Amino acid sequence: MTKSTNSAILTAHGLTKSFRSGSEEVIVLDDLSVEVQAGEFVALVGESGSGKTTLLHLLAALDTPTKGEVYFDGRRLSEFRADERALYRNEKIGFVWQMHYLLPEFSALENVAIPQLIRGCRMNDAQARARELLAEVGLENASHRRVGEMSGGEQQRVALARALANHPAILLADEPTGSLDYRTADRVVDLLENLHRTHHLTSVLATHNLDLARRANRTLRLANGKLTEWVVPIVR
Repeated sequence: MTKSTNSAILTAHGLTKSFRSGSEEVIVLDDLSVEVQAGEFVALVGESGSGKTTLLHLLAALDTPTKGEVYFDGRRLSEFRADERALYRNEKIGFVWQMHYLLPEFSALENVAIPQLIRGCRMNDAQARARELLAEVGLENASHRRVGEMSGGEQQRVALARALANHPAILLADEPTGSLDYRTADRVVDLLENLHRTHHLTSVLATHNLDLARRANRTLRLANGKLTEWVVPIVR
């Protein structure tokens, strides 16, 4: 496939992912196709176990499909060498997990600096970027606190700052409010929307949070291995 002529930055064609469970083949994604335009904010909804996490992993090159292709900016991820896949994950993708996977014994500043150091940034530059991002998520006065001593909401804000450390083009988030109470989740939803806009991101967020889904440009529902456009119901 040549470089896309439209503004699609992420594309999946004929995407299938299956697993073996004993003698049975379990199909999680079934000949799925989707395009995500540059700058879009897309919510991905579906029942637990429907394959949302699997799809995000494929888009992030954390896993490979059984069949089909994922394209980033017109290039097949399957054609990337191992070092190119690692570079794609480190520089182009920011990933936020439901469980933040931060290093609890390190400070917030160190957690946000580490992806930049892996990329090859100088320590001073990495720390300056980390301070800037922590201030943006409201943690400018907590940069030297150990992450293990922070609340769940603070930890998720550190995770958001870490995801943006290397100026990614794409933010992928897997249930970013799933482990938070309602009030804290609401703050994180506001923050996600603001970061999407101010950092000119393309965002795909798997969520059960309908308030978050309503903020998206469009919502896709994953069921029976297929994606369909979905209108989020308004609760009156």
